Amino acid sequence: MGKIKVKQVKSGIKRTLRQKRTLEALGLHRIGQVVEHESTPNILGMVNKVKHLVSTEEA
Repeated sequence: MGKIKVKQVKSGIKRTLRQKRTLEALGLHRIGQVVEHESTPNILGMVNKVKHLVSTEEA
């Protein structure tokens, strides 16, 4: 499995509780923060749910 870098580019304020918790589960707490995860189906599914708040790139 490869790795992906996930960067938060928009705020979680005024988002649904599910989206806020998904950002937390990904380890994102503030705009501009970058985290690296394994490219598993679980992580890719979470990124897909908040794709309008984050940007991704392969690491």
